[in-house]
Amino acid sequence: MGAVIVGGRAATGRPPHIEQVVAVTRARTLVPPVLLGLVVAALVLSGIRPYDRLTWLLETVWVIVGVPVVLLVWRRFPLTTLLCCLLAAHALVLVVGGHWSYARVPLGDWVRDALDLSRNPYDRLGHFVQGFVPAILVREILVRRSPLRGSRWLAPLVVCACLAFSAFFEMIEWWSSVAGGSAADDFLGTQGDVWDTQWDMFLALVGAVTSLALLSRWHDRQLPASTPARPAAAVPVG
Repeated sequence: MGAVIVGGRAATGRPPHIEQVVAVTRARTLVPPVLLGLVVAALVLSGIRPYDRLTWLLETVWVIVGVPVVLLVWRRFPLTTLLCCLLAAHALVLVVGGHWSYARVPLGDWVRDALDLSRNPYDRLGHFVQGFVPAILVREILVRRSPLRGSRWLAPLVVCACLAFSAFFEMIEWWSSVAGGSAADDFLGTQGDVWDTQWDMFLALVGAVTSLALLSRWHDRQLPASTPARPAAAVPVG
């Protein structure tokens, strides 16, 4: 329940802008552990009797590796709350797809039947998210660790990075198919579409552009609170 504003001050006696800072700080403190617990629980549950163990491993390896990486760098590079939420959502998409395989996710089957589609669309959602979430991840890294903040090149470079990752992921699928043969079919999830690779990269592109269009301003408002202050340059005396 929010604080009641009385005479320009919150009921707690603090000015409204201080209350806002306190609320943001509280959210940044509480949200990441909650999301971490949710992702770990979902990962564990998804690993219980998955449709295919190899497919589960290939789909969830990004979560298995990504969570420890985020924890290792957190002290030096704490992520914004927005990015934490997006990464958690992406992780859930991955573990759900890993458990059932993308072509067999029940929600996708329901959408396919309801809309009279020719295929389970969960794979399409996964590749849209593959552009939507990494766009904010790449943007956060570039804004905080490069001179691109406020640059016109920021958005194009973010989109290019997302497309590059999408293309790299398609090569991983290709290598998996060559190495695993029919055993990797569920990981590929083409569902008979000869243009599946092109669709995957296109949807990642759409996801990245959509993410930047919808979330950039929101992201900018959170970045100052997460960006470590740089030490002031020494001023020569005399």
